[in-house]
Amino acid sequence: MFLFFICFVSYSQRQFTVKYTHEKIELDGELSESVWEQAGVADGFWQFFPTDSIKSGLKTSIKFLYDDKNLYIAIQVFSSGNDYVVPSLQRDFRAGGSDNLSLVFDTFNDGTTAFLFGINPYGVQREALISNGGADTSGFSTAWDVKWKAETKRYEKYYVTEMEIPLTSFKFKEGETKWRFNSYRFDTQNNETSTWANIPQNQSIFGLAYMGDMIFEKPLGKSRTPLAIIPSLTSYVVRDYETNKTSSDVKLSTDVKISLGNSMNFDLTINPDFSQVENDNLVTNTTRFEISLPERRQFFIDNSDLFANFGNTREANPFFSRRVGITRNKDDENVQNDIIAGVRLSGKINKNLRLGFLNVQTEEDLPNEIPSNNNSVLILQKKVFARSSVGIIFVNRETFKDYDFVEASERYNRVVGIDYDLASADNTWVGKTYLHKSFTPQTDHDDYSGGFNLGYNTRKYNFNIFSRYVGTDFNSDLGFIRRTDVLAVNPTAERVFWPVSGKINNHSIRFSPSYIFSPDLGYKNTDFDIRSSYRIEFLNQSNFRVQLTNNYTFLTDSFDPTGTDGATELPANRGYRYDSFEVDFQSDRRKKFSFSINPEIGTFFNGEQYSIDGNIQLRLQPKFLSTLRLDYRRIELADGFPSASIWTIEPRFEVTFNKFVFWTTLVQYSNRNDNLGVNSRLQWRFSQLSDFFLVYNDNYFTQTIEPKNRSISFKLTYWLNI
Repeated sequence: MFLFFICFVSYSQRQFTVKYTHEKIELDGELSESVWEQAGVADGFWQFFPTDSIKSGLKTSIKFLYDDKNLYIAIQVFSSGNDYVVPSLQRDFRAGGSDNLSLVFDTFNDGTTAFLFGINPYGVQREALISNGGADTSGFSTAWDVKWKAETKRYEKYYVTEMEIPLTSFKFKEGETKWRFNSYRFDTQNNETSTWANIPQNQSIFGLAYMGDMIFEKPLGKSRTPLAIIPSLTSYVVRDYETNKTSSDVKLSTDVKISLGNSMNFDLTINPDFSQVENDNLVTNTTRFEISLPERRQFFIDNSDLFANFGNTREANPFFSRRVGITRNKDDENVQNDIIAGVRLSGKINKNLRLGFLNVQTEEDLPNEIPSNNNSVLILQKKVFARSSVGIIFVNRETFKDYDFVEASERYNRVVGIDYDLASADNTWVGKTYLHKSFTPQTDHDDYSGGFNLGYNTRKYNFNIFSRYVGTDFNSDLGFIRRTDVLAVNPTAERVFWPVSGKINNHSIRFSPSYIFSPDLGYKNTDFDIRSSYRIEFLNQSNFRVQLTNNYTFLTDSFDPTGTDGATELPANRGYRYDSFEVDFQSDRRKKFSFSINPEIGTFFNGEQYSIDGNIQLRLQPKFLSTLRLDYRRIELADGFPSASIWTIEPRFEVTFNKFVFWTTLVQYSNRNDNLGVNSRLQWRFSQLSDFFLVYNDNYFTQTIEPKNRSISFKLTYWLNI
């Protein structure tokens, strides 16, 4: 039981003082104000890569000041030359493989959530929310947006950045005198990654278990309550060539964001346009089950971890926000369901208690037999011990009134649940256990979902055990339930080796068997996959992996993995054993030309399969970036069953004229979906977080190259702080 009560520890505890100032700071990248000479400083960075036991080879210095409204930051980053890697001038860039510096602020000193602000040598900004202790990339979201200023100037072998971040951009307790802080830097010229607070390499570089302290000279005051009004205007014209009809529409929407005190957010959306001006990536899915894609809509972003992390996020998640605004029509097709209005309240009630509430009302569509639904979520989460938490959730979807076309069993759906998330102070131990129950009319059998996982993570050894149970009748209309009638167990063991010399940074062997049983079939073993892999991470930042997988699938229903119309399906009530071998290589992303490739070959059900997927990237920085994603899969089943070649091809071209005007064109080809699509988007960021989008979409049948539909649309969004 000691791991539940362990106190906060730090790999290298550090601190500095943030001095209060009355002097006006001009953001020009010159540090001409004399007050910077008295400012508290964070310097003396530690290496994180290629090793974590020595100081960084080149100086990085970060100074801090603040007044009643803003936090001011002066950054000096020294390099061995001026050959920086900056793939694009677009905001919210990806950090890996390029030069940049990020600042991480844990304003509640809880080691679970944090705010991140980043900059690169060309002055391009990014901001992100970190959740789940920053244990992995699932707790890192650049979809969050907030207003702040920065100016950067490049000099001979170093660059200087001055930042002004409004204190209203953070959430914190009134009267606070200390935040936890860390910073990390990518230096491509010296092939080095470094951090201010020393972090062991087996941990995430943005992990919140290893941080220092920033001490404010005087307590932080009560933040004013900022009001942001975000109106948007969307208009489109669509030509449908299948029905030979043209339609158009104009939609005015309004979002309102209010900070309640220093730590709560209130969001209101009226007649929202939840259309996305950027297409989702295509995914080749040859399984029998649904896949999930990430949320990008701004209304759902703040404190998104509070709503999204209940249950098993990949398999049995009681609330998946992308369900809101999507429904099925009378033909059982997924269609967009207009939203009348929605409200959202989220944040910290006090240091240890978080609250989340969401309520969204959707519009009825009688011709398509779509009822008006009220969708609501209520969450309370309490921090316990060092970095762990206990949370309860209530999810409700209910028709707003009685409809003749709505069956009694579809009038409502509710889920209640409790989760315990474990994270030890040094992140060596992580885990989760949960129990959820759904309530649906005329269903009261096997409607539970539960799970348990525990992980042990050290420099040399990693052990994990995952398990979950999803009853046959468990359901969440607002959640993501990939599969029911499941009892699954998945242990994993990994040994990592760290050579002291040579071209390899680390290499590891991993063994991960996964077994699925069916409670309805007397706990029959219906699936397993046993994965054995070996991985190498090289000092030049490329990596290589080989994996052998042994599979077994017992089909309870007939199934055609090729998705061929009218083809003979594999018969039900029969088991299939098949194996595969794959190789994965990622080249050094610092290079102007980089690539990844993943070939796989093996048996597949009663036949064979081979595939290759990969990605090619060409960078002509900082103005042009092109990528080509390719996924080819050849399935050859036994005689009498279908065979298919499945192609997904996605070339993407990004032109960044400057830090405010961007042109992106994405071509998506999928012969399985019988679609060739072109999405071309021109974006003008005419003011902070305010954009004008002009979007052209064109879709064709792949067999005949005849047009399906064509559209042109624009979206104007203005972010007004009052």
